[in-house]
Amino acid sequence: MSDRQRIAWLRLIRTSNVGPASFRDLINRFGSAETALEMLPELMAATGSRRTVHIPSLSDAEAEMDKANRHGARFVCVGEPDYPPLLKLIDHPPPLLAIIGKGEVFRLPAIAIVGARNASLAGIKMARTLAGEIGREGYSIVSGLARGIDTAAHQGSLASGTIGVLAGGLDMPYPPENASLCREIADRGGAVVSEMPFGWQPRAQDFPRRNRLVAGTALGLVVIEAAKRSGSLISARLAGEMGRLVFAVPGSPLDPRAGGTNGLLKDGATLVTEASDVLGAVAPLYAPSRTPNLPLEEPPDLSHSPSHGDGERNLIMEALGPTPMEVDDIIAHTGLHPAQVSMILLELDLAGRLERHSGGSISLVFPDA
Repeated sequence: MSDRQRIAWLRLIRTSNVGPASFRDLINRFGSAETALEMLPELMAATGSRRTVHIPSLSDAEAEMDKANRHGARFVCVGEPDYPPLLKLIDHPPPLLAIIGKGEVFRLPAIAIVGARNASLAGIKMARTLAGEIGREGYSIVSGLARGIDTAAHQGSLASGTIGVLAGGLDMPYPPENASLCREIADRGGAVVSEMPFGWQPRAQDFPRRNRLVAGTALGLVVIEAAKRSGSLISARLAGEMGRLVFAVPGSPLDPRAGGTNGLLKDGATLVTEASDVLGAVAPLYAPSRTPNLPLEEPPDLSHSPSHGDGERNLIMEALGPTPMEVDDIIAHTGLHPAQVSMILLELDLAGRLERHSGGSISLVFPDA
């Protein structure tokens, strides 16, 4: 991809109300990010939205590129060699990732290890041991650079290759004390990645997005110590929805930090007491050619979408509500062409009227009174 295309992609994904799903639909409709940027104001006007679309200027995008260069980072687009291969197969992968470190680590099959921030010494030791033993068998270890289990997993796999995923910008590691660990990961052949802009301070709602990338980058996800309500269980749920294997290390019923992991085992997660439990389960998922045996769904072609007007748009808005619905059900109910439905949903998404849920379902967001 040329520098001009990369900057256009960066401007588009940093535009307000443009997420990975609407980004893909815009590219499919208009053929390029540059054309999509030109058409955004017209698309917004079609919905009657009064919102002003903030489109980063060329100088804004170039400034972020320069900041990335100063931090030793680069932007990698989906489909390029240094983009994590399994991540590009999830629903609506991030179009761009900011990466510090070596792209070679993404060539390795990956296993994610996550767990409690307030981990016990036994849990930390288990995470380091599993990460080290799995890494020595030719796998990279993915985690979220949080305190506790995440940190231990990264430390245990520094020598073999580890991938850290941040919820904020690459220049905003969280927790701050892991800034040195981020540098060590990059210096020792691993990589640290983020889909967020430089300077972005992570918020509570950004961590589930980070967890999605952790789960999506790996063949399987191991949970070590997780309470019944925890981010690690969100990661496990996302991994299961993506068709990844879910593993859990059992713990004492008397330890609240084991409530979530023991619950995962009751729900069918694979029990792990040693590295061979993970290695034996994931080996069949990877062919000798090191090509993941996971399906790739082709995105819809919107380049020749039939025209639509207020009548078609009202049909879809009447069909939608606060309850998540499958897009196929909307198509069947309205009788509209699938490309028409996709374009109208794109317009609603850009206007901030659409919420996307896991599994591809959608619901309508009602404006504040």
